[in-house]
Amino acid sequence: MTFGATVRAITKSTRLVPSRAAIHLTPSAVSKVSELTKARGAEGLKVSVKTRGCNGLTYTLDYCDIAAKFDEVVEQDGVKIFIDSKALMTLIGTEMDYSSDKLTSEFVFNNPNIKGTCGCGESFSI
Repeated sequence: MTFGATVRAITKSTRLVPSRAAIHLTPSAVSKVSELTKARGAEGLKVSVKTRGCNGLTYTLDYCDIAAKFDEVVEQDGVKIFIDSKALMTLIGTEMDYSSDKLTSEFVFNNPNIKGTCGCGESFSI
């Protein structure tokens, strides 16, 4: 099962706090990742990047139990995020959030490295 994700570019005025992890999860993202992985019996979620969409790249999320050879593993508050080696450089400094409203529920990547996004927010360029 693959999940959808939205990308948002961060303006230069936003100050990010340096972190050792490649990606930081908000409390709502931690809660949703925990819920999804427990329901499926998976070790964590894997973030990958694929070439598609009108702006070039999109993030994909999938269940994962074992890290591949060059994958980065981020553990935060009891959940694991496996980052595909091809996606690592596009994710450094990113905040992963989860938002839900009446129409959508999705993971949102607040990424300071993004130079542009498409109108729908699903694809981005670096």
